[in-house]
Amino acid sequence: HIGSPQHRLGPGKKKKACAGGDSTRRRPSHARLRACAMDVVLELFDAFVLDRVYANLLPLSSAVSPFDPVSTIAASLKALVDVNATYDVAEAAAAARGPFAPSGWQYEPASSWFSVPPSEYAWLSRWDRDNVWRQCLSLYMITVLSGTVIYFFCATLSYLFVFDHDTFKHPKYLKNQIRLEIQQAVTSIPIIAVMTVPFFVAEVRGRSFIYDTVADPGFSHPMLTIFGQSWNYIQFGFFLLFTDGCIYWIHRGLHHPLIYKHLHKPHHKWIMPTPYASIAFHPLDGYAQSLPYHIFPFIFPLQKFAYVALFTFIQIWTVIIHDGEYVANSPIINGAACHTMHHLYFNYNYGQFTTLWDRLGGSYRKPNMELFIKETKMSKAEWERQTKEMETIVKEVEGEDDRSYGPPERLAKKKIQ
Repeated sequence: HIGSPQHRLGPGKKKKACAGGDSTRRRPSHARLRACAMDVVLELFDAFVLDRVYANLLPLSSAVSPFDPVSTIAASLKALVDVNATYDVAEAAAAARGPFAPSGWQYEPASSWFSVPPSEYAWLSRWDRDNVWRQCLSLYMITVLSGTVIYFFCATLSYLFVFDHDTFKHPKYLKNQIRLEIQQAVTSIPIIAVMTVPFFVAEVRGRSFIYDTVADPGFSHPMLTIFGQSWNYIQFGFFLLFTDGCIYWIHRGLHHPLIYKHLHKPHHKWIMPTPYASIAFHPLDGYAQSLPYHIFPFIFPLQKFAYVALFTFIQIWTVIIHDGEYVANSPIINGAACHTMHHLYFNYNYGQFTTLWDRLGGSYRKPNMELFIKETKMSKAEWERQTKEMETIVKEVEGEDDRSYGPPERLAKKKIQ
């Protein structure tokens, strides 16, 4: 490749091998201490998208300064229009900074299970992959993008194939509710991402107990000493139990009168939530309830692919408990029926995954059996019972109910006709 490290060496020349193996597998300059799940995600985005973006926006060229926005934008536009402009920058960088890896960065696969060899663009930016500012910006964009895509993908699938659309007729369904839920979610995601990126950056820079394999050199933890290889399986249940307990107390704390009206009330605006309410939070509320997930790998070991799988599961689970399809009539699982009780009656069922902490904390409320019977789930009698009790509790918790109820516009027009 023109502009790649090998090309810049010239014909017939070989790379100097680093001690301990091939130079392309040397450790990065900041000496990563441990493996990290976000390393995998970041490597994929870097390899397929971000290396080229940063090479164009902040090229290794003495004529362009990252602190000179005019010249940077001009060079970026030229590079985006003319691909050869990027190669010219590469040649200039090679001449000015030496023949091999002018940025000083060296590629190291994010996982022993697979690798994505970088293209020449990985060496052509002032901000190489180990630059902390690049990592912050990249992880922020990835968090916002992935959070938004997963939210819409899962919520829309649930809305189309699982959600009971008779919910629109419920007397406590809000006017334009789905639009309001989406608006709350998409405005909160970028703000929550700002607050969670420091955790991801710390993980990428090796400050957590996320690991690739339990045999990783220099990696140890008391849990691995106790459980050994079994921890690879135990970690899933332990993660759910730990985060479930933490979220219970955080969620219950958000219902304190001094906090509720400022932070948690926006999520309780939805008495009969749809799947789009899954992350329709005030940003600080959503961040507070996500903290246990981010704190866990700084206390306990977590395999990096298990980390990705668990975070994906959390997104899906959050949609499931808001989809109004009452499948899990379980004394253990805190499913959609339990969470509907929470949205209707406020001070019950604070748990995320199980009913354990609600039972221990005296806040468990068994879902009405009518919810599990098709003929009574959406019956007028059940709705009237829910409405009567809900209105009483709203007065106690919020005082005046300032919600605006009504069916979706298309149903209202149909009713008039």
